[in-house]
Amino acid sequence: MLGMLAAMHLSTCLALFAGAVVLVCAVALWAYLQRRKQLTAKYGDAEIARHIMQQVVWQGETAEQLRESFGTPADIDQKVLKTKSKEVWKYRPVGKNRFGLKVTLDDGVVVAWDTKD
Repeated sequence: MLGMLAAMHLSTCLALFAGAVVLVCAVALWAYLQRRKQLTAKYGDAEIARHIMQQVVWQGETAEQLRESFGTPADIDQKVLKTKSKEVWKYRPVGKNRFGLKVTLDDGVVVAWDTKD
């Protein structure tokens, strides 16, 4: 009798755990779809929204889109020239003044990037 009660308790716990996992996955999927919908509406392009969500860097990406994709950079080097401003946004610190990703922007638009593995 005790073994039967333990088996029923275990199956109830497993069912509750499985239900919780399904709920967490459903909420995560809903949040992902909402974010994609919001980005598509904001930028008017589903491809841009996909790139932002997948953290893809591309030439012509704006500073705002880069920040939406990767968040606030760990560091920014700024240089103001006569005709333009140049910034290097640094992400993924790997050591003292070393970063796994550096993105160069001219006048707020991505022109180059360097990834270290």
